[in-house]
Amino acid sequence: MPSPLFSPDLIFFNGAIATQNSGQPFAQAVAVGNGRILAVGEDNDILKLAGAGTEKIDLDGRLVVPGFIDTHIHFYEWALNRQGLRLDDLTCIEDLASRLQQAAANQPTGRWIMGQGWNETDWTAPRMPTRDVLDKAAPDHPVLLWRCDLHLAAANSPALKLAGIDADTPDPPEGRIERDAAGNPTGILRELAINLARDAVAPPDSDQIMRAFADATGALHRRGVTGIVDVRLMNDKDGVSALQTFQKMDATGDLALRSWVSLPGEQLDAIIGLGLRTGFGGDRLRIGHVKYFSDGGMGARTAWMIDPFLDAECGMPLMDMDCLANDVDRADAAGLSVMIHAVGDRANRELIDLFENLESRRNRSGRPRPAISHRIEHVQMIRPEDADRLGRLHLALCVTPSNMVLDMNLIDAAVGEKGRWCYAFRRLLDTGAPVMFSSDCPVCDPAPLPAIHAAATRQRSDGTPQSGWHPEERITVAEALAAYTATPAKVHQANDLGVIAPGKKSDLVVLSENILEIEPSRISETRVDMTVFGGRIVHREI
Repeated sequence: MPSPLFSPDLIFFNGAIATQNSGQPFAQAVAVGNGRILAVGEDNDILKLAGAGTEKIDLDGRLVVPGFIDTHIHFYEWALNRQGLRLDDLTCIEDLASRLQQAAANQPTGRWIMGQGWNETDWTAPRMPTRDVLDKAAPDHPVLLWRCDLHLAAANSPALKLAGIDADTPDPPEGRIERDAAGNPTGILRELAINLARDAVAPPDSDQIMRAFADATGALHRRGVTGIVDVRLMNDKDGVSALQTFQKMDATGDLALRSWVSLPGEQLDAIIGLGLRTGFGGDRLRIGHVKYFSDGGMGARTAWMIDPFLDAECGMPLMDMDCLANDVDRADAAGLSVMIHAVGDRANRELIDLFENLESRRNRSGRPRPAISHRIEHVQMIRPEDADRLGRLHLALCVTPSNMVLDMNLIDAAVGEKGRWCYAFRRLLDTGAPVMFSSDCPVCDPAPLPAIHAAATRQRSDGTPQSGWHPEERITVAEALAAYTATPAKVHQANDLGVIAPGKKSDLVVLSENILEIEPSRISETRVDMTVFGGRIVHREI
């Protein structure tokens, strides 16, 4: 083994190193220095490299993996919303009302109360939190509470008034204001109707955003996440602020995440005019994909379906497919990659048609592909005959195992037996298309270990359902680990990430258990004991 030119800063030994490097899949020790992996091998060989200033860390059998990359996170929204009401642990609408009432008692009259995470399908009595419920709990504060999936929100009367929403307000394009029998808004806002209320909230200042970003970065490190793809919401007006904040943190050396920042599709003309390309950037900050939406979500019943929901119609497209195809073609010609949200089976079928037509035109014209693959986001419900078409296309797929846990009851109620086509991780991997994992945070907590547990067991953390939810779609823990590490690095042409090998960047995670050897059911009990970013320990429990 050749010796490095300088002594390592850190040596991890007496462990299991899962390198994601096919030439050396496993090792006992790894040496880190100057932000890079210096050597990987057996304990005796690596320990010989230690110098006077080297910190030697005895792993005591723990597993080391590459830093996790969350390939679909609404980082800007999550960072700011961490200060709002947490609503993901409620059991009934009375819990929501009680928590809101407590928050109102601690806030000055008239101040907005925001929150996110409620999921009525898991409550003891499923029921939407309409304005009447919210008004009783907080009559003197404007309230806006997002459902867990971000496709639906509940607003109270003061919030509706500030947003200018009343019986005469028309539904916005790609949005829906729910109304009672008399035509009055109930407070339930779907898709882009949410923006009417969101736009009434005063935006945070730059210092608030910087502090929120720093706090959220630490929270990701505690979960083992060292890389993210920050994704825009539909008709997002915060994209400029988000990118500016990432740039400020990168310029000052405070950005401690490998970050790809997506761009809003409605700004495509400006993006092309500026000459931006997906992948532009440096060591820590790069331009990501251009984001589009083809449909909504299951919970809001706005996912675009081939057949009607059991309790609703066929959902809705959120963009005209001809317009979307034109935008994708223009982006592709300009060297930009796109990412397109698709939840329903109709939306996924339409996108596969779109990308097949794009490839056909490319073959005729000889136009090169963008350097980084186009992506379909979520691929939540897809029919087998459409999934089989994916292997012939140059696409990356981004899925969210933790969202499956949230959606089990919802999907059973919404589509019944057709739920077997939802979150079809095994089928998607078998197509040969690269499959990446994500949290879709704040829809789900951004911790990768619960997501790996979900993908490998098709169960909740409590072991239900006992036989797994559509267990034929389970994947192995090794496949799930790759979907959080080597695969996203390869898709994004980040050739020095996602693998533990000499010369690669030293973004590492130390896990309390060897998840590749223990029973998958125990993965949810595993801890992140240490996170290393660029050779620096940023989270430590050992």
